[in-house]
Amino acid sequence: MKSLPDAASANVQTGETAEPDLLQNNPMLGISLKVASVAVFVGMSTLLKAADGIPLGQLIFFRSFFAVLAILVYFALRGQLSGILQTRHGFSHFWRGMVGVGAMSLSFYALTKLPLPEAIAINYASPLIAVVLGALILHEVVRLYRWSAVVIGLFGVMIIIWPRMTLFAEGNVGHNEAMGALAALGGAVMAAFAMMLVRRLVQTERTSTIVIYFSISASVIALVSVPFGWVAPSWPQLAMLIGAGIAGGIAQILLTECYRHAPMSTIAPFEYTSMLLGLGIGFLFFGDIPTFEMLIGSVIVMGAGGYIIYREHQLAIAPHKTNTPQQAQ
Repeated sequence: MKSLPDAASANVQTGETAEPDLLQNNPMLGISLKVASVAVFVGMSTLLKAADGIPLGQLIFFRSFFAVLAILVYFALRGQLSGILQTRHGFSHFWRGMVGVGAMSLSFYALTKLPLPEAIAINYASPLIAVVLGALILHEVVRLYRWSAVVIGLFGVMIIIWPRMTLFAEGNVGHNEAMGALAALGGAVMAAFAMMLVRRLVQTERTSTIVIYFSISASVIALVSVPFGWVAPSWPQLAMLIGAGIAGGIAQILLTECYRHAPMSTIAPFEYTSMLLGLGIGFLFFGDIPTFEMLIGSVIVMGAGGYIIYREHQLAIAPHKTNTPQQAQ
């Protein structure tokens, strides 16, 4: 979602990974930047959820367009604006943009229908699904232990969404929540496809190129929704939308930087701090009270994702190898 970061991949939102020649060894700084990026991403999701009544396409436009401003400032300060749009893989960027916007659309829709922590929890299915897609499409080698973790993790997702599906089947008042749960799961699947596309792009493209093409393409694609009924936001809503976009850009920058300072296997587990933040913010601002099923399912999903990260660490998959599908174990 893509506003909801994944648990075991470089970055679903933008697909950035650290430039190999700029890697540094400072794990504590890397962890701090990761936690900061998670906090800003959750803050962005909170602003989008609070901007109630804004059409989906309009949410995506503000989220993407104002992120571009923060990203351009960042790369300008790093002296990386030169040649930022140069690419030999324009078609790949186009598909990455389409899939990324699809993931955002479903995730943002889920935010409008579900409690914040529940939307975050279902999004944790994304790295699990990415393992399946990597094996089936990219022919990555996935052995029994990780397959077992994937199956257990997806079982945890089913525990989370099952109460919503039961209400839907009974034709009860939970219809909107059921649609939100399905949208969140669909967003996780689309985000997993985005990971797959990004794994190919990072082998030939610069971080700055991937980031800027995605943000620009998402902004342009979102404009297609204008004829379907954008609304004039109130001043508070406008402030939330602009704030969400800038927050999204800042979070992408923080996420980019964290992978420069520590290996993915060190940083990735701290993605799960988003659940704690989501629980706190959901309760304080939206009155969301987590269900027993959501808590149990979340623990199972996080445990499965954490085990996959552990296995990758045990197999000594270095950060640069993580982006080389044929070397994944």
